Amino acid sequence: MQEPEHLPPRPGSIAAILPAAGSGRRFGSHHNKLFALLAGKPLWYHAAFRLRRCSLVGRMVMPVAAADRPFFEGEFAALVSELEVELVEGGEQRTDSVAAGLRQLSGDESIRLVAVHDAARPLVGDADLQSVFAVASQTGAAILAAPVAGTIKRVIGQSDCQTVDRRDLWTALTPQVFRPDLLKLAYEKHRGRPATDDAELVERIGHSVSIVKGSANNLKITLPEDLLLAEAILSQQADHA
Repeated sequence: MQEPEHLPPRPGSIAAILPAAGSGRRFGSHHNKLFALLAGKPLWYHAAFRLRRCSLVGRMVMPVAAADRPFFEGEFAALVSELEVELVEGGEQRTDSVAAGLRQLSGDESIRLVAVHDAARPLVGDADLQSVFAVASQTGAAILAAPVAGTIKRVIGQSDCQTVDRRDLWTALTPQVFRPDLLKLAYEKHRGRPATDDAELVERIGHSVSIVKGSANNLKITLPEDLLLAEAILSQQADHA
């Protein structure tokens, strides 16, 4: 029986899905960019470790590409075992991978919330996790996001531009956290229509998604220079630990 929404989540009652079936094309690698090392450990490990050290997180599912599975079950097997990560086969699109993760979690009535977190975001902070989990337990759907900092221009016609008021603009981060029934319904209604993130799918079924301010340090590793920035942030965090 599902607990009332207003109660805070119990330890272990949040399941995490970390889509990890992407490629390294933009990263300029022949292998999955998640295998790139940060402080001696692969990127995916850092993302999973940040979630694993939160007592609220229980099951952790990582959808991976079929071609990458031998690496996770071989070279990285000890790390997968250490973090108690459940490997499942992902899909060509990110939504396919999240759907595979949901199928893996199906039927587990102990799960209060599902957190979808990019495996390429290795630096999510403990305080941000606690904040987004707390809000999601109240509203049923919440995401981390950072206010847009730079000046935003909209192109009009061939070359003219117009400045956009950025006061109401946010950059979506992860994890994005939802009640299991909401996320499952959103995926049932998805039917392949393009979506930029899971929050958009939930919005489409008429459920509002709460914004929780998160740190801009929670960057997504897309390009090689992003890895250099992550190394600098990680080093700074270690100095202040």
